[in-house]
Amino acid sequence: QTGVPYVLWPESILNKKALQSTIKSLLGEADETPVKNEKTSNHFREKFTPTHRSTDGHWVRSKAEMLIDNWLYMSGIAHAYERQLPVEEELFCDFYIPEGKVYIEYWGMEKDPKYAARKKEKIEIYKKYGFNLIELTDEHIKNLDDHLPKVLLKYNIVVS
Repeated sequence: QTGVPYVLWPESILNKKALQSTIKSLLGEADETPVKNEKTSNHFREKFTPTHRSTDGHWVRSKAEMLIDNWLYMSGIAHAYERQLPVEEELFCDFYIPEGKVYIEYWGMEKDPKYAARKKEKIEIYKKYGFNLIELTDEHIKNLDDHLPKVLLKYNIVVS
């Protein structure tokens, strides 16, 4: 009646698992329990598979990482998820921003002693090579809009 074009989807599409899963993922309602692989490796990336899909299509390992990824995407900041660092050690960052060559690490499991030890090792590697590092914790996740623009500005990345 208004002349505005629209699409009328069949009601059966609402029952499709893929659509329901995508909507839950976008709303941050996906299962947050990390899924362990059958592998016996000690590598974090092999033990925990990505369980959350962000708006730009990246599969990430936690709701907090999904929020970070979505924030970067919605802010128009080109970024990569789990990029291997160009160093001798085998090390992957959580996020990499090519503009400014900035690495972002989200520390989400600091109460775990093994995780805390690995955190310390990673920070030392970042320092050793002089990489630009932004560290995020649960406190930062609560208000990314206030925190990230300020720290990104230190590396000449302006969020509009």
